[in-house]
Amino acid sequence: MTFLTAMGYYGFGYPRYGFYWDPTLILVLIGAVISMWASSRVQSTFRQYSRMRSASGMTGAETARRILDSQGLYDVQVRSVRGNLTDHYDPRSKTVNLSESVYGSTSVASVGVAAHECGHAVQDAQGYAPLNIRSALVPVANIGCNLSWPIILIGLLFGMSQFLHLGILLFSLGVLFQLITLPVEFNASGRAVVLLDQLGILRGEEVTAARKVLKSAALTYVAAAAATILQLLRLVILFGGRDRDN
Repeated sequence: MTFLTAMGYYGFGYPRYGFYWDPTLILVLIGAVISMWASSRVQSTFRQYSRMRSASGMTGAETARRILDSQGLYDVQVRSVRGNLTDHYDPRSKTVNLSESVYGSTSVASVGVAAHECGHAVQDAQGYAPLNIRSALVPVANIGCNLSWPIILIGLLFGMSQFLHLGILLFSLGVLFQLITLPVEFNASGRAVVLLDQLGILRGEEVTAARKVLKSAALTYVAAAAATILQLLRLVILFGGRDRDN
């Protein structure tokens, strides 16, 4: 197999349909559109409810501390990190990390996001199985994602179907990670809304608004999973049957 023929398979086209036209690229485009829509949705929803101040006047940082203390998680620290919507919980350092736009803000959106990250801390403390599985998958998924495309390219350049299949298998680890992320994120949001209501941090319409913010944020994970699945489907269509084609 020549280099140009290999590139026909890898990036530009599947010879069965023509050198420069690869109809499976539509799967990638669909995934990209879904991801852009989800990102736009979460940004617009967050901006909308960033203008809605919580009646309690609690900031994101104060909300996080209140929730953590209510669950007996006194050892979990709340920190401010740079960036926009870079909020996350780190189970290794036991820290709830809130972005600058969330940490000191009293908006319903910020309170909701802070509560969501605390939901992950509660999951960690209670040994929530999907979170443990996801944490265990992180290094494996990272290795799989980093090695999958180089291995696929090697398989194409040298006509080695075993490498193509190995590359697809490694890429599927990323898909598995995205899928296990979904219940983790939805569960954390569910915990957040319940705690915000129970502790009186938000009330009435504020709880509904926070739920909308977290729902839109969850869509980004759904979109990421969908895009990764579509990419995996494309790889299977293009390379999964190479033994038969040869």
